[in-house]
Amino acid sequence: MSANHQLLAAGLDLGYGDRQIVKALDLSVASGKLTVIVGANACGKSTLLRGLARLLTPTRGSVYLDGKPIHQLPTRDVATILGVLPQSPIAPDAITVTDLVGRGRYPHQGWFRRWTPEDDAAVAEALRATDTLELADRPVDELSGGQRQRVWIAMALAQQTDLLLLDEPTTFLDINHQVEVLDLLTDLVRQRGRTVVVVLHDLNLACRYADRIVAMKSGRIVAEGRPVDVITESVVHDVFGMISRIVVDPVSDTPMIIPIGRHHVERTAA
Repeated sequence: MSANHQLLAAGLDLGYGDRQIVKALDLSVASGKLTVIVGANACGKSTLLRGLARLLTPTRGSVYLDGKPIHQLPTRDVATILGVLPQSPIAPDAITVTDLVGRGRYPHQGWFRRWTPEDDAAVAEALRATDTLELADRPVDELSGGQRQRVWIAMALAQQTDLLLLDEPTTFLDINHQVEVLDLLTDLVRQRGRTVVVVLHDLNLACRYADRIVAMKSGRIVAEGRPVDVITESVVHDVFGMISRIVVDPVSDTPMIIPIGRHHVERTAA
């Protein structure tokens, strides 16, 4: 089982230039759980994830990894504990899939440590897990959007960190691969004790897979906890401005959101 590293934010303010996005936010990431961050566009989900991942420096407050301010820790030390898949990553020109996924092993390379069979095995396992093994020798820039997304996920998996943060990892994926990726992340949590934090747009997939949900609005956390406790009709309306009905998912026994458009409001009310 994996070590339980602690990641938390305290009084966190994040933004870009003079524009503040995340405001006085406190969050303790549940160790050994799959946490999903949800909210409307531009609510601060990705900004929060960037702050947790040390990709964005807070203007106030701090992020702590195992009790220490994450921005004060050596980069290599952080990278051996915390893996990150940001939104819209960019691959170097002409790099092959294997070489890109292999970059996930760099944090494990010391000054005098060379590539080992262990690194080969980690890359191969990541390629198999993301169904990209047949793409191994192809240039990344020749792949479709969905294929490329799975390769980026493979790189994050190859890093083999105890904490994994992913920003919309199901983007560009068809529904089959969306489910496969979320099944894979669930396996990492349940079978290997990893801690995973994911930003997702699909509320129903979030409810089905999350151990905990963090619902955000205007840079603040509106509600957090188990899906059954967080996802209510009032929270969905507050966070997304959407009228809905909540029913029980017949497959997972978790909340399922049924959106109600304006053409169906009168019929529902009747």
